[in-house]
Amino acid sequence: MPCIFRDGKLALYIYADDHTPPHFHIRSPDSNAQVEIETLEMMRGNASRADLEKAIEWSLANREHLRDKWREFNERD
Repeated sequence: MPCIFRDGKLALYIYADDHTPPHFHIRSPDSNAQVEIETLEMMRGNASRADLEKAIEWSLANREHLRDKWREFNERD
């Protein structure tokens, strides 16, 4: 499970061969959630307000990177 962003104890991951829709995982001592890349809405799980805000802020600035990583890890020819 490749980490695509880390800030202290907060980490964002995109798992290989994961289910759709394209999403990333928020992991920290206070959070375990999945966020859809296109809408940036939490799909499932729970995240602290601080972790979710930091993840969304980073994602907004790096949306194309998220899309690229999702394709790299999940779309096969």
